[in-house]
Amino acid sequence: NGLTIKRLADEMNFSESAIYRHFESKEDIILTLLKYLTQNISTILDKIPCTSNADEDLKTVFRRITAYFKENPYFAVAVFSEGLLDESLRVKDTIMNLVGMMTRHLLSIIERGQQENKFITTIVAGDLAQIVLATYKQLMFTWRFQNFEFNITKSVDKMTDTFLLILKNHPD
Repeated sequence: NGLTIKRLADEMNFSESAIYRHFESKEDIILTLLKYLTQNISTILDKIPCTSNADEDLKTVFRRITAYFKENPYFAVAVFSEGLLDESLRVKDTIMNLVGMMTRHLLSIIERGQQENKFITTIVAGDLAQIVLATYKQLMFTWRFQNFEFNITKSVDKMTDTFLLILKNHPD
């Protein structure tokens, strides 16, 4: 079901009325949450060192982002809710900004792997970034809809390993 402030408040261990006291509308609550998430994800990505190993860099990105969602599951409730893109144009734009930031970061890693002849070049880097991000999003949706009851870290590691197998120019 769609995002409700009641569900979000429950996940954050707040009362619904406590949240509404600080915001004028549901849209303001969602926008604030999404902007905060975007800032935090940006900080996480900026702190990941760029190494000479694109494989490991890709794994590190997903491990760190997943660890953040695992520590702050209310963001998963907010971001991975059905119909969130339909809330408003401002919400949609904020989500697209977050997705764009993630895509650009993945794109730089994949392009580097292609330039180093580690990753396939038969598929453009932008398409590969979209595929891996969509797969990650689906995995996070599943985790959220199953009430966070499976080991998301293990699942994301498996997803990343599978993606790297597909990506590698010369599989071992």
